[in-house]
Amino acid sequence: MKSKYLALPKGVDEAQFDAAIAEFAAALGAGQVLTSIEHLTPYTKIMMAVETTDHTPSAVLLATSVEQVQAVVRICNQYRIPVWTISTGRNFGYGSAAPVERGQVVLDLHRMNKILHVDPDLCTALVEPGVTYQQLYDYIEERQLPLMLSFSAPSAIAGPLGNTMDRGVGYTPYGEHFLMQCGMEVVLANGDVLRTGMGSVKGDKAWQVFKWGYGPTLDGMFTQSNFGICTKMGFWLMPKPPVFKPFSIRYDHDADIANIVELLRPLRIAQIIPNAVVIAGTLWEAGGANVRRSDYYNGGGVTPDSVIEAIRRDKGLGAWNVYAALYGTPEQVEVNWKIVTDVIAKSGKGTILTEEDVGGTQPFKYRAELMSGVPNLQEFGLYNWRGGGGSMWFAPVSQARGSECEHQVELATAILNKHGLDYVGEFIVGWRDMHHVIDVLFDRNNPEERRLAHQCFSELLDEFERHGYAVYRVNTAFQERVANIYGPVKRNVERTLKRALDPNGILSPGKSGIRI
Repeated sequence: MKSKYLALPKGVDEAQFDAAIAEFAAALGAGQVLTSIEHLTPYTKIMMAVETTDHTPSAVLLATSVEQVQAVVRICNQYRIPVWTISTGRNFGYGSAAPVERGQVVLDLHRMNKILHVDPDLCTALVEPGVTYQQLYDYIEERQLPLMLSFSAPSAIAGPLGNTMDRGVGYTPYGEHFLMQCGMEVVLANGDVLRTGMGSVKGDKAWQVFKWGYGPTLDGMFTQSNFGICTKMGFWLMPKPPVFKPFSIRYDHDADIANIVELLRPLRIAQIIPNAVVIAGTLWEAGGANVRRSDYYNGGGVTPDSVIEAIRRDKGLGAWNVYAALYGTPEQVEVNWKIVTDVIAKSGKGTILTEEDVGGTQPFKYRAELMSGVPNLQEFGLYNWRGGGGSMWFAPVSQARGSECEHQVELATAILNKHGLDYVGEFIVGWRDMHHVIDVLFDRNNPEERRLAHQCFSELLDEFERHGYAVYRVNTAFQERVANIYGPVKRNVERTLKRALDPNGILSPGKSGIRI
């Protein structure tokens, strides 16, 4: 007999789930427990090259307090129901809001959206999971606080807690978001509430200023894991500088990538350029500027080089487009600007562009907003490049060496082109590392293209592993595969922790490949 539910949790029959739903409704309120197809459809939207039905939830629970989260884990333990937790609930490119496995209950925390505290003197904030960057930006602007945010792109609908828990990065000097995190409140699988760092000390006021507390530092084990549910997070905000000077450097040739990285690395390590530098390829910037492939080319397969050259000419783009900024007093910025321009001039390559040159045009305007902490949704334009709603971000990490980046671009391009897909990528330059983000864009409505995209992503993982590279984040369809890359010892430690903290395996089973 067909179930009244879109899906059922693994190992739970309809009668058991009926009883659990009744208890969820009693704990949360009937309007906070969603099971209809109308309400669940937004949570089934995926952009991966897999079947939607593989990631269909059985229900959605809308919690509004820590006490309600505790009630949810109690009921899930009682009925052995797996619960997949989301915060602001987008996660485009990495799997969206859908659970990793069919039948899991989604615990949606977006209604826990209080900005609990912002300290303009110490430059700290404490927020709940549902707080978005746009909401926090508006709060700061309305109160004219001299503070600046750092966030990923697109930013307005994302949130600091969720992005940090998945170890996302941003584009300001505070762009290493987990580094700037300070203090978590976590509901454990048994319902206990843990506060990390100084938060466990009654009456302590240093929770958002001193990370470490006493004994083992536990914050990191809750990121990219399923050991607890984070219900509050503190983090540091950057003081708004007197001067902000964004700039771009345009390079004409694909082969310039090695030289670019060698020039920029010393400037980043020395903090002459203090923010996370972006080196974006032509098609990444074209997509972000809302260029559609069909505007130039309607053929199948890989976009021809002649078309890419035409886009560069029409949109004023380089083969590689570097974006960075200087921050500080007028004197600091003047000194550092001379260092940067002297290095570029001495190299004999690259055209430097400033706000005076291209400030009102895209994509410079969008990039400047990212680097100055102004949220936007510009990067969603990437999904219009090919159309069809398919996107999987492939994000390998390497040393910040020109030879490494050149090798990764060649390797990725060959694999993507083999499957009829374009290289659409950018590098984000950390202090000593490179986050190489490649958007595997495809038409999800086309079964053949979906099949090719899945094969392509699998081959990217296989070949990059063979060359000693691994990704730092991945969509939910490939989390088990990526976990294997990191080896059996790490996996065994994670399983040991999981069994100790969540013996019934109810919290997001399969997240990052971790299970009991």
